[in-house]
Amino acid sequence: MSLRFVTVAKWLLALVLVLYLAAHAYMFFFQRSLQYNVSGTTLIPSELGIEDVQVVKIPTGNDKQLHAWYAPSTQGKPTIIYYRGNTGSFTREHERFTQFMADGYGFLSLDYRGFPGSPGELNQTNILQDALAAFDWVAMHDEQILLWGRSLGSGVATYVASEREAVALALESPYTATVDVAKERYPYLLVNLVMQDHFPSREWMKSVEEPVFIGHGTADDVIPVEHGHRLFDIVTSPKQKWIVDGADHDNLWANRIWDQVQPFYEQALAR
Repeated sequence: MSLRFVTVAKWLLALVLVLYLAAHAYMFFFQRSLQYNVSGTTLIPSELGIEDVQVVKIPTGNDKQLHAWYAPSTQGKPTIIYYRGNTGSFTREHERFTQFMADGYGFLSLDYRGFPGSPGELNQTNILQDALAAFDWVAMHDEQILLWGRSLGSGVATYVASEREAVALALESPYTATVDVAKERYPYLLVNLVMQDHFPSREWMKSVEEPVFIGHGTADDVIPVEHGHRLFDIVTSPKQKWIVDGADHDNLWANRIWDQVQPFYEQALAR
């Protein structure tokens, strides 16, 4: 083996190492822009023709206020707190809220700090603090609260259920942990050491006593359906699983998940 070959090999190895470390550095410094998509506008109920919805401000940490929509129940039913995903503003999912109200439920949904409408720093600690602030705010208006978490919000709602007493917990396209999803997506990177916002639903679920519903699609390429199966196996309280063949990450509502969650909620209320 020639000295020239050894020298070239060493330089190539050094270059690979530098690129490997650079990839970790990029993920560390830009991880939240990779994990969250905060672009989008905040819609106004009146512009959408939605009546009887209050635009409210919920106090949270660091003297910040969360932008939220709230509507009280019209038929004596509980209030659903809807913890949204990681894209845009919660207001873009207004179709869900009008359906909740049409069926007599109250609802509250919000933008976490850092998302459109809610100023502040975006990180796991603040998101979880915001989620508890929303629950405590609703608890001042309604004694019976139902939780619904979608995508990123599934871990948020699971955390709230582990810390507060709700009637039931519905999870749409959930994960075992966001760090688990990241490790599957970047198997050659040391994700555990770089990523800060892990959202370990698999750990929080161990403290959840509320009935749990899990809905997932087999064609979900954002959070694979295996996460829903694994999380379901951890649940020790009454539970229900609904898997839709061919459904992806964004069309469970179009596949009528509400027709599954509503009777699940009613069963939990009857217990």
